Amino acid sequence: MGPLFAKQRYLLDFALSCLWRRRGKNLALLTVYTLVVFAVASVMFFTQALKREAALVLGATPELLVQKLTLGRHDLIPADYTHRIREIRGVGQVTGRLWGYYYDPQVRANYTVLAPQGVEVPERTVLVGAGIARVRHLTRGATLTFQGYDGKPYSFQVRGVLSPESELLSADLILMSAADLRRLFGLPEGLYTDLTVAVANPREVSTVAAKIQELYPDTRPIVREEIRRTYEAAFDWRAGILLAVLSGALLAFLIFAWDKAAGLSAEERREIGLLKALGWDTAEVLQLKFWEGAVVSLTAFFLGTVGACLHVFVAPAPLFAPVIKGWSILYPRFRLTPFISLFDLGILFFFTVVPYTVATIVPVWRAASMDPDQVMRS
Repeated sequence: MGPLFAKQRYLLDFALSCLWRRRGKNLALLTVYTLVVFAVASVMFFTQALKREAALVLGATPELLVQKLTLGRHDLIPADYTHRIREIRGVGQVTGRLWGYYYDPQVRANYTVLAPQGVEVPERTVLVGAGIARVRHLTRGATLTFQGYDGKPYSFQVRGVLSPESELLSADLILMSAADLRRLFGLPEGLYTDLTVAVANPREVSTVAAKIQELYPDTRPIVREEIRRTYEAAFDWRAGILLAVLSGALLAFLIFAWDKAAGLSAEERREIGLLKALGWDTAEVLQLKFWEGAVVSLTAFFLGTVGACLHVFVAPAPLFAPVIKGWSILYPRFRLTPFISLFDLGILFFFTVVPYTVATIVPVWRAASMDPDQVMRS
């Protein structure tokens, strides 16, 4: 083991000296290589981190939502629906939710207005998200006025601003009492926006949803897992668009790398011929060139991956965030929790390091298999 390790170390030292002799060409290749890895890794890491954040956020949502449909559109649901749903085996608490959207022409943005469950909000007061407070310049004690369904103004005192730590969820959120919400939107008693259904056994959520659909054919039960898959599909779709835009750069790099590897320069051919003349066998020449390719590809992989981590989790992702997160006037400010899976690193490694390393070995093997004088004359 000792002689073998020493031999590989000497080969690595010689490979580094060979790379340094052609440092201009190799530095240009390394720069392009690093930028490609950086771009692909940034998209992958940002998408996976957003999907993980969405999964964590949705973990606190109800297992099952029930909406009433009219003409295929979401409609208000009567409170009477809760009684028969509670009678389904395995169902726990069934609660009606009050929420809606309010368009503010002053900032040209939609607010989400919610009457929270378990949080006491006095009438004529509101709690606002950090995004709303930022664009409307609101502080505790300020007055916020809305135009109701009947055209009359309704004024509320800002009781507080929601924590910035929850801005991913609450940037456009306004919390008010149920009575104020009904007055603002003209919503009569006995009607809710939708229902939340608690299921004792998580494995029976789909069964309960099917029973609700059978009991009330005009409803649409929505399982939490379906919401999570929808978010993941949306993030994957946007990441796919971004990767498609970058595909031209990726293809250009692959052509550049293959041309560099396949077209050995006269200096490299003379070097291989001299090594063969000095007694190096084909396997040793291949090992030397393997180390050259590995040093370049692994260095680019490391620099690109580290740069992507800093870009996504520290910057955070100013180059790609608007494409993957989407656009909004009330843009939430949040910092993603660093999350990188070994599976993602493996995929990134396979599609960036392996092709280049293989591309460097094939032409070298052809040259190393020839006689030394033939190699140097070619």
